[in-house]
Amino acid sequence: MPKRSSEAALDVRATARELAPGLVESASPHGDHANHSNSFPSIWDLLVYQRDCWERTILFWDTLRERGDNMLEHERLGLPPLLDFRTETLLDARTFQRPVNYVLLSISSSPAQAESCYHPAKPPVIIIDPRAGHGPGIGGFKQDSEVGVALNEGHPVYFVSFLPEPCRGQTLGDVLQALRRFVEEVATRHPGRPPVLYGNCQAGWAVTLLSADCHGLVGPAVLNGSPLSYWSGEAGVNPMRLSAGFTGGAWLTHLIADQGDGRFDGAWLVQNFETLKPEAVWEKYAGLFADIDHERERFLSFERWWNGYYFLSREEILAIVENLFVGNKLERGLLKVCHDCFVDLRRIRNPLVIFASYGDNITPPHQALGWIPVVYKTTDDLRAAGQRIVFLTNPHVGHLGIFVSAAVARFEHRAILESMMEIEALSPGLYEMKIENPTGDPDCRKPQYSVRFESRRVEDLHFAEDNAALKRVNEVSEATEFLYKSFFSPSVRALSNPWTAEAAKWLHPMRLSRYLFSSSFSPGLRAMSGVAESVRRAHQPLPVDHPMLVNERAFIEGITRMLEGARRRRDASLETTFQLLYGGRF
Repeated sequence: MPKRSSEAALDVRATARELAPGLVESASPHGDHANHSNSFPSIWDLLVYQRDCWERTILFWDTLRERGDNMLEHERLGLPPLLDFRTETLLDARTFQRPVNYVLLSISSSPAQAESCYHPAKPPVIIIDPRAGHGPGIGGFKQDSEVGVALNEGHPVYFVSFLPEPCRGQTLGDVLQALRRFVEEVATRHPGRPPVLYGNCQAGWAVTLLSADCHGLVGPAVLNGSPLSYWSGEAGVNPMRLSAGFTGGAWLTHLIADQGDGRFDGAWLVQNFETLKPEAVWEKYAGLFADIDHERERFLSFERWWNGYYFLSREEILAIVENLFVGNKLERGLLKVCHDCFVDLRRIRNPLVIFASYGDNITPPHQALGWIPVVYKTTDDLRAAGQRIVFLTNPHVGHLGIFVSAAVARFEHRAILESMMEIEALSPGLYEMKIENPTGDPDCRKPQYSVRFESRRVEDLHFAEDNAALKRVNEVSEATEFLYKSFFSPSVRALSNPWTAEAAKWLHPMRLSRYLFSSSFSPGLRAMSGVAESVRRAHQPLPVDHPMLVNERAFIEGITRMLEGARRRRDASLETTFQLLYGGRF
């Protein structure tokens, strides 16, 4: 089994730097500073560094200005999906009998790509992005992505996108029915080739619900960083699962949705992500400042997606929080998707591929795999059910890296698709997928990796948990939600309207902290843009071994360690408080 998350924590920063620009050493055009890092800074060193620091400061603030401008422009365009591929809309679920804000897109290959890579015998791939606060596009906002890999592997590719605003009153059941129609549409277009479903994060459990409801699916499902066992986790590493114990459960989510005139602002979810690891936020901005010449474009590209916040309906977010995040009803078979159908994970017959990472503190392997020994008590039980479950883990990549890292797309996701026929041919049981020996062969028709499947035992999947304490949290949540719904929600709804909801949207700290630096709100930064352009053309980065840059990097690393230590102490104190409130050992 891969190493524990506590042992892999030191590797997380590498992935965080790939996603949120980090401390990348800039290439130096000079060669006369080879030994400066071993000498005390001279007056000349200080003067040169002062110039460089001022220039980087101007470029840094100009980058934040451009980020704010990009955010407002993206809003004006209606927050379209940030896909780096040509698309065609096939189905718009807003026209369904039970309308929802989802659309099915067909992804088009480039002519050269289609001619050299397309294979008519390969099954279609449907990629579903999560509605976790951001907009769609995480699975394909660059060429080295899940979409790009699937196209290069010769698969017809479809993408399930969604719109910024939910339809009034749409429910989780309505969304699942729309997704089912999308899958049926793709299956009709490719008869005899059941589609491969790619579910990212929350879209992964949506795929699981489709596979486990009273109708079921037949195509293989790939679950990437998808939480299915919400009460699982590791002390000191996964504190998010305890958060409902401090907010009183689902009532706060209900309150926010009521204040939003029936909509829940996804910016709250994104704010939770940033609060989870404040050192990563510091590294993002410090890394941009430290290597402004190379990180600017990557920063702006990622932030264009990160700062596009979408809404969920009140009915959807309450069903998600009550049934999944707090209630953990999915693995227990208690989640009801319609009036006569409960989800039963034992009903799944399509092969499952579960991809998780020990560097992921949002959806750790505990939550991705912990449901297996709950549903299937033994390995023989799993085999008797006729199910095939394949899992693979990455030792260090973070949550977003599972979906957006180019290295992960070229390695794990490509290997998964290349091995799909082998996975479907496996006999029932539990397997760990091992990927080895990159061949380096650029031919998209040839396997790039050596893959093997090692048999594993369900009995060996042990994840520490204390369900009794989290059950008490669920009981508190049900009580507070009943009180709020009965006595306070009607008044809050009466006071809320589209005007107050729109004001709350634009006053949210996640938006406010971005657009206040745009040209529209900060005329001084607009005036600075001309200066920044001149500085950008003339700026000569200092050599990486310049003594002042060495000191700067040490200072940044020191702040990172300080924030990391403070975050660990915060999480430890929260866990201690949780134990005092609800009991249990975490």
